[in-house]
Amino acid sequence: MFSIIGAIAGFILLGKSFIGAFIGMIIGSIIDNYLVKGNREEDEFSYYKKRATGGRGDFAAMLITLSAAVMRADGKALKVELEYIKTFFGQQFGPAFTTEHVKLLKHFLDGAPIPLEKICEDVKARTVFEVRLQLLHYLFGLANADGHVADEELVMLKRISQLLDIPNSDFESFKNMFWRDSDSDYKVLGIEKIASDEEVKKAYRQMAIRYHPDKVAQLGEEYQRGAKEKFQKLQEAYENIKKSRGMT
Repeated sequence: MFSIIGAIAGFILLGKSFIGAFIGMIIGSIIDNYLVKGNREEDEFSYYKKRATGGRGDFAAMLITLSAAVMRADGKALKVELEYIKTFFGQQFGPAFTTEHVKLLKHFLDGAPIPLEKICEDVKARTVFEVRLQLLHYLFGLANADGHVADEELVMLKRISQLLDIPNSDFESFKNMFWRDSDSDYKVLGIEKIASDEEVKKAYRQMAIRYHPDKVAQLGEEYQRGAKEKFQKLQEAYENIKKSRGMT
């Protein structure tokens, strides 16, 4: 509709010029595409919301939809990633990877637009900060299911992290639990390699408090499993630094 209106307006405003009509049509087409995209995203958000039915179902729908966003980031959904999701659901929720979960995942993997901003707003409204940390840690694990976090996946994880209001320090800590280089153990602790031994110990104590599984104890066993895995990676990073430095 706006492409036609734009063409007419451009034709008239630019002195009955066909070039003006062409420019107006392009501008109108951009508006049309924007409105169509917005309507489709609203429809897809409604599709998602119908499956976030309360309680554990909410969290499952969040996991599945954000999982699809990460899996699509590098243009290929791998079998090993699907197995990671099934295993995670089995560990976290018992035999809870249902037909509905498969349908929801397939729906978004098949190309339906993922309303990422709206879903992340919904996640923020329904969860406490500690749960959002667990979500991000899970998504990093999914991206690393094939043994490598691709650049495109990292960009998507960064975007999700920002939309969930997770500080960059936490994002960098998680990234270096999976995206390893010579300084990764230090980055997990949120410090530079030039830090003193006392600074290393202080950083570890602070991160240990921040990521301790007791932080999500009141949320149920399914959240604690992920927290324990994350806490173990933090401890491993600290032990690696201590060993390399000969610290006691």
